[in-house]
Amino acid sequence: MTRFTLAEALTPEIDSDKVLTVSDLCAELQISRSTFYTWRQKRRGPRCIRLPNGGLRIRRSDLTAWLAAQEVE
Repeated sequence: MTRFTLAEALTPEIDSDKVLTVSDLCAELQISRSTFYTWRQKRRGPRCIRLPNGGLRIRRSDLTAWLAAQEVE
């Protein structure tokens, strides 16, 4: 039986160069926007890109790496 990590299970064969909006990330992780911003404030969330208009984007590869770092055994 093949064992998948959490990051692989949530992001199967997805383009790692794609960028996600905050809404996309929240929908994928099934969390509220306030949870995401709390994580950011505490520097516990995935790395983000700040756009010139103030918007945030998250690289798929950064999300995958962050999820892998969150795994516990």
